[in-house]
Amino acid sequence: MGPHVGPFFLSMQPLPEIFLRFARLYKEHGFSLYMIGGTSRDYLLGLPCLDFDFVTDATPEEEKAFLPEANYHFERFGSIKAEGCDITTLRYEEDYLDHRHPGKVRFIKDLSLDSCRRDFTINALYIDATGKVYDFHGGLEDLRQGIIRFIGDPAKRIKEDPLRILRAHRFAKRLQFHFDPKTEEALLSLAGELSKINPDKVLMEKKKE
Repeated sequence: MGPHVGPFFLSMQPLPEIFLRFARLYKEHGFSLYMIGGTSRDYLLGLPCLDFDFVTDATPEEEKAFLPEANYHFERFGSIKAEGCDITTLRYEEDYLDHRHPGKVRFIKDLSLDSCRRDFTINALYIDATGKVYDFHGGLEDLRQGIIRFIGDPAKRIKEDPLRILRAHRFAKRLQFHFDPKTEEALLSLAGELSKINPDKVLMEKKKE
């Protein structure tokens, strides 16, 4: 079963100019670029886009040819930063050995496979430069209904990265959304997983509230 693909419907604001500019650049070099995460979520809700997160099928090595001045400090994870925007290569992750970071990262071309590593359905909406939304997990419907729902098994996603507990509560508070029942159950039963995280990381996440 393929993704739901359609024009944006929750927001009538124009796509961010910085995204369109980068999308044109990537297209000129044979690659695709999509808005993702909080950028897509807030855009669709008509909220200001304060942070810009994009994904691409280009690898950091390929990006160096047309974005030589970008920050490549985390290129081994497929992440670069250009003009304040985070641009990440589509990837597959596995083996979360430290309850925070994946042990293995493999660059891919498949949007649907990339979407499976993301935390919540409402954060896994890919938007291209024409305004089309690619939705593999029912995120559009969850946006409509104001639901925060983990992608896949909530317990597994929390154990991969317990900071997702705080992220879930932060999104619920900020957006005035409610939790899907299975998500809420996992958040309550696995709250103790936060003790496995560096306290400084927990504090940093709480400061985002």
